[in-house]
Amino acid sequence: MDTLGDALPREMARVRDEVLPAYLEIGAAGHFAATMMRADLDAAAGAMAEGDTVAMIRLYEKLKGYHT
Repeated sequence: MDTLGDALPREMARVRDEVLPAYLEIGAAGHFAATMMRADLDAAAGAMAEGDTVAMIRLYEKLKGYHT
């Protein structure tokens, strides 16, 4: 069983390294989704820095929803 402190950074890396590049590759059609992903990644990093557990959980679930 993972802790949120382990799972969230792993999910952030998955979105950043696997999902986001696929949306950037398709050009303008993927721009909106890529912008949303970047905002969620920034928010997740901020929530981790602040120790905001509720926001971390919400953003973890949101990041899990991104797929290629």
